Amino acid sequence: MIFTVAIDGPAAAGKGTISRAVAGRFGLRHLDTGLLYRAVGVKGGDPAQAARQLTPEDLDRDDLRTLEAGQAASRVAAIPEVRAALVDFQRRFARSEGGAVLDGRDIGTVICPEAEVKLYVTASAQVRAHRRWLEVGGDKARVLAEVQDRDARDMGRADAPLRAAAEAVVIDTSELGIDEAVAAACAVVAGRLAKGP
Repeated sequence: MIFTVAIDGPAAAGKGTISRAVAGRFGLRHLDTGLLYRAVGVKGGDPAQAARQLTPEDLDRDDLRTLEAGQAASRVAAIPEVRAALVDFQRRFARSEGGAVLDGRDIGTVICPEAEVKLYVTASAQVRAHRRWLEVGGDKARVLAEVQDRDARDMGRADAPLRAAAEAVVIDTSELGIDEAVAAACAVVAGRLAKGP
């Protein structure tokens, strides 16, 4: 079975948590595509070369979830050569036998426009900044500013800007608990699977 669930959205909206839960519930493989960009960002040096030479081991680094790695990811993701180097890997993963869930910022619009399910997970910048602050600590105002800066970069870049695919189901997690958000996503996936190929 080839079945792709594309989950896009801004930082700290909950798409990673939802993606892992959906993958587990339906027995699909999962790829957090942001880790690819985080790994390229923290490797340093020439970003395009780092993207071409990325290895699975690079995705196991323990510093990929830091605020700094997220900022680095956002910077290198705006480089067309980096994006091109990582697109093929993502597409092969998404369309391989057994089905897959990919979360990122351009999965439903660029990487897998043919995905069987497209979700756009979002929340207000204030809610997302609070979640990020709970994760990483630091100054609340600075975390909010960084979330807003990242949104502006991700949504304003010329190559594959962050936006919901036209046919994506939008899940706003601002007022939802984790279980409610996961249930909403799983309901969409289950409905599509029930229709068959």
